Amino acid sequence: MAPFSAPKQKRHRCRELRAKLSSENDPWFESAVNAASLRFQETSRAEPLLVDPFAGCFVDPDMHMVLKKHPHPYCVAAKFIDDKLLQNVHSIDGLKQVVLLTDGMCTRPYRLNWPSSTMIFDISPERVSNISSHKLRGVGAKTSRRCLHVHVPMESPDFEKALRARGFKANTHSIWALQGIPITTLASFEQILFTISCLATKGTLFLGELPAWLAETDIGSQPSAEKWINKLFMGNGFKVDTISYDEVANSLGKEIAPESHSNILFVAEQLRFSDDQMETWRREFQRVEEGADEEGFEEL
Repeated sequence: MAPFSAPKQKRHRCRELRAKLSSENDPWFESAVNAASLRFQETSRAEPLLVDPFAGCFVDPDMHMVLKKHPHPYCVAAKFIDDKLLQNVHSIDGLKQVVLLTDGMCTRPYRLNWPSSTMIFDISPERVSNISSHKLRGVGAKTSRRCLHVHVPMESPDFEKALRARGFKANTHSIWALQGIPITTLASFEQILFTISCLATKGTLFLGELPAWLAETDIGSQPSAEKWINKLFMGNGFKVDTISYDEVANSLGKEIAPESHSNILFVAEQLRFSDDQMETWRREFQRVEEGADEEGFEEL
């Protein structure tokens, strides 16, 4: 898979709380710390939607913070993704594989209560991940016992190969979550979706947030976005549902903040078998056929 191109989308700033930014004007880094700022603000509420005890290590402690009345749509999505991930992995026996496509400052490997035998693969920008890993170690962040956290550079020319090299098993159940990873072209997301389709076993969940402009790029009109998403995902073997941010917030007893948040929240299920599953069954079928041929020869 070719490296992603540098993002050109409009940068968003949190006016009430600005995060520490790199001395270099790195838009991927800036996007990651702004997301961490939103999690830090939510954690600071009297009744937080989610608690991220590590987001503060990315935030300037001297910055003045003004909490808004309602949670940001990003935090509503983050809570939804958190709950879906944990619900899914706790229902799996044996090895659990979680693949996170992130901005490099995702704290899910450390702040969520993962069951034992969980392998967490974090696909994200390498430079951002290196900086955040250093900060997280500095505040004592650790994964749950008997769990393994592995980073896979987003810039890898072939992230399927990179995942396999780090222990991912494409004939074993996995769950995939996308929130924050830089996506700058429709082609780059199509490649991500195709790769996941090849690696995900039947029944695998893929959920997260997509930039709404992906649909607008291809169809030119927002009302047809849901049909476009259905067509794109189904073409790669996934049944997909788009999720309302307001409905998620209401289910959590919250109202969503009237913020500009041009993303699409989705949950998809793999309907096909992974490439490895197909290969396993092909070999088994071939073995059975060869055995039948040998028995027939002996009868003659």
